[in-house]
Formats: sequence, structure tokens, C-alpha cells
Amino acid sequence: MAVCALTHDNALRVRFWGTRGSTPVSGPEFLRFGGNTPCVEIRCGKRLFVVDAGTGLPFFGASPEAELPSEIDILLSHFHLDHIGGLPFFKPAILDPGCTIHTWTGHLDGGDARDPLDRVFSPPTFPLQLDSLPARFVHHGFKAGEPLTFRDGMVVRTHPLNHPGGATAYRFDHGGRAVCYVSDLEHRDPWPDPGLAAFVQDADLVIYDGMFSSQEYQPCQGWGHSTWEKGVELCQAAGVKALAIFHLYPGHDDDLLLAREAEIQKVMPSAFIPCDRQAVAYHPICMRDSDSLADATGRLKVANG
Repeated sequence: MAVCALTHDNALRVRFWGTRGSTPVSGPEFLRFGGNTPCVEIRCGKRLFVVDAGTGLPFFGASPEAELPSEIDILLSHFHLDHIGGLPFFKPAILDPGCTIHTWTGHLDGGDARDPLDRVFSPPTFPLQLDSLPARFVHHGFKAGEPLTFRDGMVVRTHPLNHPGGATAYRFDHGGRAVCYVSDLEHRDPWPDPGLAAFVQDADLVIYDGMFSSQEYQPCQGWGHSTWEKGVELCQAAGVKALAIFHLYPGHDDDLLLAREAEIQKVMPSAFIPCDRQAVAYHPICMRDSDSLADATGRLKVANG
């Protein structure tokens, strides 16, 4: 087995446009890591997926490097405000009548996002509904745990998460590489959760809700969030290669996060705390005809570019 040619077009690429939880933040103490709420760009080769639509989404939409197709899939973990607040400010939605935006929702037992989003984005809390924007919105519901098969044949695996009202994790497999988005969730006994560990098994990167440390978590039990320590335990048990600590607490400034990252890397050197607009790429693994699919799912230690 060998590493494929390192090209821009066939990598599994991740760019973070928002990594904060609960509320956006701003100020000189937040310049390094940024202050936008969850939004992650995933590219499987040229195929675009957007996970969550927090306040990072408008910055993604306005990026000159966005290369946005006419149909955009936004996979929502759930509907809390920090994960949907960027939708009506997404450039294609407000400027491109030829754009179709598909939302995908897995925590409503098959229901879709239309009614919940209409309740949020309508008077008196918002001046208009999403259907008033130039772009066309199409909403899809599914049950978390079901695989999603898209119109071009791409498949994304999903998993239910323990969060107030429910939430959905997503796994993207491309070219023998895998990236998992696992936010928002609260860990519970037994841990690591066997189902979740199987879901993230051998992934190249897990983006994990590490909002708290174990010391901070005690008074916040029941809020639906986890700790970086539990993220490390999950990844080490499942053979995950790298961990991105996500859904950052809004009160954690740059100095605290730099110190926390150093602390995390003492127990998992490949872990990191992502900054807004930070990008990582995982180049595909080529298979010989004799190689099995299981061998190509990331078990080999192949350097990313």
C-alpha cells in the first residue's frame, strides 16, 4: 500500500470557521483562537459538506477561496442557536437565487429543520424567514445512526449523541481516510461509549466537544458537554490518530487555551485546539488490488500534508 499523489483535488480536507460553543466572543484576548461558533468545512476531494451553521458560516461564505457549488449540503448537529445563527447571513443564501441549500437533521426522529428554523427565523425574533431569501432551501430529516446517501452517491455515516434534545455526529470517509465530527455531547458511563468508539474507530481526526476540563465539568453536569480528558480516552481506545478539541468555552481566552493545549499534548501529542480558519488535509491512501477495504480505513501511519 502506498500514499497517493499529493494533490489539492483528492484530499480529505477540513477547515474550521468557528470553534466556540454557546456564544461568539470578541476582544484582544481571543485573537489567536478566534470567537465564532461552530462551522466546519469538509471537502472530500472536490465534494463540499458544511457541518453546522454557527457564526463562522458567513465568513466561510464570504471567503474568496470558498469555491461554492450551486447545491450546498449543511449537516446540522442540532438546532441550538450557536449552531444555526449564521444561516440567514450565509452569502449564497442572500445573494444567489440559483443556489439550493440542503439542510440535514438527524435528532428529530426523522423530522426535518423547516418548522424549527421557521420558529427561530421569523418575527418578532427575526425580520424574515429563510424562504424569503433568494436561495432555495430544501430540508431533509433522518434518524441519527442511519447512513446518509447523497444525490451523487456520497455516503456519510451518522451517530446519535447524548445532548439535551439530541444531537448527531458525522463521519466522513474518503480515500481511505476518515474525519469525525462529534459535538455536542455529554459523556456517560460506561466510557468510552462502545457505540461511539466503534463509530470513530481508526479515524485520522476526531473533532470532539471538549468544552470543559474535568475540574470545570463538575458544576456543569447535565449541560450536554464533555471534557478534553474524555475526548482523549475515547480516541486512545478507538485508535484515532489525531484529536481536535472543539466547542470551546466562551470564557477561555488565548492564554488559557494555549496552556490547555500543552497540557493535552502531554497525554496525546497529536491533539490540538483549532483556531478559526485553520485547515488540515489528509491525502488518500492507494490500495493495491489485494488490499482489503478494512486495511484502507486509516490503520496505516501515513503522514498528512
